[in-house]
Amino acid sequence: MFTSISSTIRFSHASTSCDRKKLKQVRNQRVDRSRVLFGCSAMARETDPKKRIVITGMGLCSVFGNDYNSFYDKLLEGTSGVAPIDRFDTSDFPTKFAAQIRNFDNEGYIDKKNDRRLDDCLRYALVSGNKALEDAGLAGEALAKVDKQRVGVLCGSGMGGLTVFQDGVKALVEKGPKKITPFFIPYAITNMGGAMLAIEKGFMGPNYSISTACATANYAYHAAANHIRSGDADIIIAGGSEAPIIPVGLGGFVACRALSQNNIDPEGASRPWDKARDGFVMGEGAGLLVMESLEHALARGARIHAEYMGGAITCDAHHMTDPRADGLGVSTCIELAIKDAGISVEDINYINAHATSTLVGDVAEIAAVRKVFKDMTNVKMNATKSMIGHCLGAAGGMEAIASIMAIKTGWLHPSINQNECEEVVTGIDTCANVKKEHKVTAAISNSFGFGGHNSCVIFAPYEA
Repeated sequence: MFTSISSTIRFSHASTSCDRKKLKQVRNQRVDRSRVLFGCSAMARETDPKKRIVITGMGLCSVFGNDYNSFYDKLLEGTSGVAPIDRFDTSDFPTKFAAQIRNFDNEGYIDKKNDRRLDDCLRYALVSGNKALEDAGLAGEALAKVDKQRVGVLCGSGMGGLTVFQDGVKALVEKGPKKITPFFIPYAITNMGGAMLAIEKGFMGPNYSISTACATANYAYHAAANHIRSGDADIIIAGGSEAPIIPVGLGGFVACRALSQNNIDPEGASRPWDKARDGFVMGEGAGLLVMESLEHALARGARIHAEYMGGAITCDAHHMTDPRADGLGVSTCIELAIKDAGISVEDINYINAHATSTLVGDVAEIAAVRKVFKDMTNVKMNATKSMIGHCLGAAGGMEAIASIMAIKTGWLHPSINQNECEEVVTGIDTCANVKKEHKVTAAISNSFGFGGHNSCVIFAPYEA
């Protein structure tokens, strides 16, 4: 990742031997943060407004509705969105609950004909994408003024149109190939949510789907940032969408033995770091951000929610479903994200943890965090999944919005169901069962996925 050398970089007395003439020549050139310039560290926060990236819009679909303010209010209240599944008969399943979206309202963003055909994964993507654009002030005449060749969409999904896929296979088995809907392939593939949003709006910039399981949305943010910084686009709508709460989705994760079976107390089933945790709880929805170069945002007078500072992606190269016990892949990812952001560890005082409520994953993430943060005294951490479940490819999108709302409001939501936490979190403030007032200086949002995919993104308050 590249940056411009800031004129505000302070050099030590020992650096006075630097060639000042050469320094002046390269001051505004792009340099690799990992390099050493005349013996002086070039690592610094980005100052070039073309490469600084800000968040100007947010849109989501969640178990708490489609409004991010209401969504965050529910999180601050410590409300659980987990309940028994009523979408299909769960009699034969050992897990009978999830954070299921009920009575979904497309708010008029999708016409009735398409609404009947579309997989929920696509519906969530279109609604959250439209809401993010409106929130960014990019609707109607304002959108018409934007160069649409420089607007992209990176909306990922871990599974894509799972309902369409399930129904297509059922039609094939029960009635034969002639009964498969012609929409089977288009509505099942993971790239179609972003493609449909681009078709609707005329966006001709970078457009593709990233599918890295539960790390998907963060991967999309990381890629979007690279496109903007390299000059490929001015604006990218990025994030993830997922709709897995159907028989084949539930059954697949049951077969993996990954889900909680706490049917007696569904609301208390998602309990990250708690000693009694027995697996994650499925969730669904979408979370998309409008990421924009600072230069472009200022030129059109956009409201800025927060600044995207940096991010990183790594792979554990260890196991299909289990993380490395030593957390090396994750700790490396966090360190690289901090380096990309051009800040120090001490600048970060909030972590929105991946924290899925699995036996191995929760502990491994803490091991990684402790490797990077030697002193956790001023760092607070929480687990959004304790209330909305694990939304898989959309998890990073919804948690990024939660992180940005923490920055905007000065309040961190609680991690609910914290009855008796593992010893590994001793000394770390996990906002156990109580919201905390906290002025966030910089926030990390972690997301990890099957296959050993690690991702970390960093947001901070926007400062002119």
